[in-house]
Amino acid sequence: MSHVSLHSLTIKKFHDGLLKKEFSALEMTQAFFGWIEKKDKEIGAYLSLHKDEAVCQAEAADLKIAKGEPLNVLAGAPLAIKDNILIEGLPATAASKILENYKASYDAAVIKKLKNAGAVFLGKTNMDEFAMGSSTENSAFQKTKNPHDLSRVPGGSSGGSAAAVAAHLAVAALGSDTGGSIRQPAAFCGAVGLKPTYGAVSRYGLIAMASSLDQIGPITKTVEDAAILFKEIAGQDAMDSTSSPQARDYGEDLLNPKLEDVKKLRVGIPDEYFIDGLDKEVAAKIEEAISSIKSLGVKVQKTSLPHTKYALSCYYIIMPAEVSSNLERFDGIRYGTRQKADNLLELYKKDRESGFGAEAKRRILLGTFVLSSGYYEAYYAKAQKVRRLIAQDFDEAFREVDVILAPVTPTPAFKIGEKTSDPLSMYLSDIFTIPANLAGLPAVAIPIKAKAGLPVGFQLIGRHWREADILGIGRYYEQL
Repeated sequence: MSHVSLHSLTIKKFHDGLLKKEFSALEMTQAFFGWIEKKDKEIGAYLSLHKDEAVCQAEAADLKIAKGEPLNVLAGAPLAIKDNILIEGLPATAASKILENYKASYDAAVIKKLKNAGAVFLGKTNMDEFAMGSSTENSAFQKTKNPHDLSRVPGGSSGGSAAAVAAHLAVAALGSDTGGSIRQPAAFCGAVGLKPTYGAVSRYGLIAMASSLDQIGPITKTVEDAAILFKEIAGQDAMDSTSSPQARDYGEDLLNPKLEDVKKLRVGIPDEYFIDGLDKEVAAKIEEAISSIKSLGVKVQKTSLPHTKYALSCYYIIMPAEVSSNLERFDGIRYGTRQKADNLLELYKKDRESGFGAEAKRRILLGTFVLSSGYYEAYYAKAQKVRRLIAQDFDEAFREVDVILAPVTPTPAFKIGEKTSDPLSMYLSDIFTIPANLAGLPAVAIPIKAKAGLPVGFQLIGRHWREADILGIGRYYEQL
């Protein structure tokens, strides 16, 4: 097995290697745990490892091969799962003290699908508490570091998943994206991150942050892997009322895009995304990516999304409002921190005071304020109207173009501690990712090939249910 490097493994290569019997799933699972033991001390991607379960899952895949049974492309593939996605019997802390001792009592819908496919779960990854943050510094347990530069953040809130993929501590990972939490860490860590169309992937078993925005998606090394993993987890689910019947129409073009189809796509470059705050180095890299896409024969033109500038303010009203109602269920009584108290109110106060971190408290307070009587109309109702305008901008743009190309982040990964004292500057790192969540559109972050320096990504945003368009362009870009 020594001739197979964990660094070169993708889902596709792993699957081919299994079929050719170059290695067994068990050998690879053990190799990954060996590498995690060595490497994760400095990175801190995982909150918990699950060796016994992973070994059983790997052995099951090997048994299938021995029997000559047909094998799903994800069978035996060692994956990392963000710690807000439930796996029955395993911890699900959402990186919060209030859920420190909680073990999931059921499988999330995406986990059921991956178990049926025969995937291996190595462990649960670190994140910003309840997925609130852009740097994974808001975890109650540890700080995750960027594998490309240990003095920098991996991004957030799915920082552990992105770092695990970038440091080869898993073949691929799942994250969740509410305002950029898959794409931003993928860009910071040089990985591919896909936020699917809202409703394409079931949220059943995802610890909710903002229910009208959250989506689970893959973080992978290649665009092809993102398509493979996405196809496996997509689909309508009766347990999630927001999942859509349109989610079952993902055909062959998702996995095997044809170049002639990709060439017919028109790519729009929105002026509003290329603003003063965009780092010069990032801007230069994005220009390179645009040139590469043009060289494929894809038509590139300017487009406009005039309400983009309101997206950040709109998001930071709607998201905390949903957070304040979603997080009221965590009272520390049924699971969590249970403090000593004389009465119920005191118990709630103590449990939530000791159980939630600063950012979770900040967002609960913000959300409770914008929903409170007298302020609801002024803030929340207004933000919902602006949200509709942002969605309409995309509808208008998609009359002229098929795909929109934009930066993922204004800067490369920043230093650990650099933005923690200034929540506003931290929130600004989501400025380019938020609009796609508000409009429910699919968007993928793709790393721009660079010889040196910190990773930078560009983002492709597609029409609803057209993951195939953005992944198709991404596939051919990657092959250049």
